[in-house]
Amino acid sequence: MKVVDIFEKDKLTLSFEFFPPKTEDQERNLFYVISELKNFNPDFVSVTYGAMGTTRDKTFLWSKKIKHELKIEPVVHLTCVYADKDTVEKQVRELKKYGIENILALRGDPPIEDIYIPPKNGFLYAKDLVSFVKEIACDFCVGVAGFPEGHCSISDLSVDTNYLKEKIESGAEYVITQMFFDNRYFFDFKERCEKKEISVPIIPGIMPITNVGQIKKMTQICGATIPKELLNKIEKHSSDYASVMEIGVEHAIKQTLELVKNNVLGLHFFVMNQSGPVSKVLSAL
Repeated sequence: MKVVDIFEKDKLTLSFEFFPPKTEDQERNLFYVISELKNFNPDFVSVTYGAMGTTRDKTFLWSKKIKHELKIEPVVHLTCVYADKDTVEKQVRELKKYGIENILALRGDPPIEDIYIPPKNGFLYAKDLVSFVKEIACDFCVGVAGFPEGHCSISDLSVDTNYLKEKIESGAEYVITQMFFDNRYFFDFKERCEKKEISVPIIPGIMPITNVGQIKKMTQICGATIPKELLNKIEKHSSDYASVMEIGVEHAIKQTLELVKNNVLGLHFFVMNQSGPVSKVLSAL
């Protein structure tokens, strides 16, 4: 089922993001995590692609497993970086063979020290990938990322929203946002989108904090801001995993309740291949 059709239903949608495991132990863990979270009846789950497509085979393998063994609709991440049209066309053909019709088209992150130059017949921006996928597989449902605080490489929020509109005009049918920890950023983002006449479904991405070092690294990369009060709390307990998780879950519950109260279409959780924190958030709703 296409994700965009799921959003047409008169209900709050629920989805999770996973990353492909690298070891047998991680594979067993992920199967357990997905099985546990399946109890919350997710409408779809997304599977990340890894830096520069490094997990491509496992991304596709797990997407197939999720659809056919776990009976959940998968959304496959595809990235622009170092991909060319021939490669993407083969990937889309393979996904079709598996009965998968949903992707999330992302630019992806090149190595930090590199100035990214696309390969011949490659893609510079996510909008180029969106356009190509819709050209070769018009029946595919394509989503893109949105950035409530603006993309870390763009200082002007209006320019950032214009880039999002270009992705929509290229054929993207829904938006899943980057993580944020202050709902004000999401509400302001929605307002900017409305002013630019962006009318596709916009789904907030929620990240329950469980590890101080991990979340600092992730927010440094993506440009998300941790509110000072929340940051002080988790830093105070940085060596106590249980306390950090409790604080992170409590904050995610408050975020989620406010988002639901403000009539968001759905909730998308970055679960980091753990079932516990998100289960606690959802059980509190």
